[in-house]
Amino acid sequence: MAELQQMLDYDFMRRALLAALLVGTIAPMVGIFVVQRGLSLIGDAIGHVALAGVAIGVLLGTEPIWSALVVSVVAAIGIELLRLREDTASDVAIALLFYAGIALGVVLLSSTAAGGDTSLQNVLFGAISTTTSQDLVTFSVIGGVAVALVLLLRHRLFAVAQDELFSRSQGLPVTFLNMLLSVLVAATIVMSMRVVGLLLVSALMVVPNAAAQRLVHGFTAAWLIAIGLGALSSVGGVAISYQLDLPSGGTIVLVTLALYLLVALLGAALHRARVGRHRRSHTDEHHTHEHHPECGHPMVRHGDHVDYRHGGHLHHPHGDHYDEHRV
Repeated sequence: MAELQQMLDYDFMRRALLAALLVGTIAPMVGIFVVQRGLSLIGDAIGHVALAGVAIGVLLGTEPIWSALVVSVVAAIGIELLRLREDTASDVAIALLFYAGIALGVVLLSSTAAGGDTSLQNVLFGAISTTTSQDLVTFSVIGGVAVALVLLLRHRLFAVAQDELFSRSQGLPVTFLNMLLSVLVAATIVMSMRVVGLLLVSALMVVPNAAAQRLVHGFTAAWLIAIGLGALSSVGGVAISYQLDLPSGGTIVLVTLALYLLVALLGAALHRARVGRHRRSHTDEHHTHEHHPECGHPMVRHGDHVDYRHGGHLHHPHGDHYDEHRV
C-alpha cells in the first residue's frame, strides 16, 4: 500500500494511469469488431502509417497527435477503398500501407532535429510518463467520440463484421460502416500512441478479445470481459513498469499476454468441468433403467458390440455405467 501511495503522489504517474485506463478500455471495445472481421493486423498497418503523421507534425511544428490522426484516418479510408476493388486482396492493401507508412515515417523523422533515436523509440514503443494534462484532454475527447459511436452503432457493426453479404441484403450501409470502423481504429491507435506505442497498440485491440472468446461465446459477454481485461492489463502494466523501472508499452503488452494465457488455462478447466457435469447429469437422469434389446431404444451395431440410441447419443453398457458418444 505504501508503494501504491508513493506512486500516486507523482502527478506524472496519475496522468499515466488515467491514460492507460482510457486506452485499455477503448482499444478492446473497438478491436472486437476488427477481430470479428478477421482483420486483426489492420491496427498494425494504421499504426505504421500514423508514424508518418507524427513525422509530418514534427516537420510542420504542429501537435503530432492531430497530424497523426489526420494521416491515420486518410489511411483507414484508403484501406477500405482498396478492399472494395475486386483485384486487390485485403492483406495486400494492408501490406502496402504497412510498408509505406513505416518507411515514410522513419525517413521524415530522421531528417528532423527532433526526430532522433529517443523520439522515434518513444513513438514506436510508448513513453507514458511524458503524458501531459493536455494529452489527457485530447485522449478524452477522441476516446469519448469513439465510445459514443461504438455504443450507438454496435449492433450494426457486429452484423457487418459477422456477414457483409447478409448485411447488404438487409439494407445496412456496409461500406460506410466499414469505413467508420477503420476510422475508429485509427483514432484509437493515435490515442494509444503515448501509452503503448504504435508498434504495440494492436495487441491491446486483439489479445483481450481473443482471451474473452476463450471464456464465453456470446458477443456482449465477450465484449465486456475484453474491456475489463484491457483496462486491467493497461493499468497493471503501468504500475509494474513503475515498480520495476521497465518500458511501459512492452510491460503492458506482456501483462496482456499473461492474462491471455491465464484465461486460456481457466477456459480449458471450465470446459472440462462442464463436460464432466454433462456426463454425470446425463448418466443420472437418463439411465434409471438398463438398456436391453427390448427396452425401446434403437440398437446400432458398432464394431464388436451394440450401442443403444438414446437422447442424441449412442450408449454402450459398461459395468455399472454407460459409455457414450454423439450420433
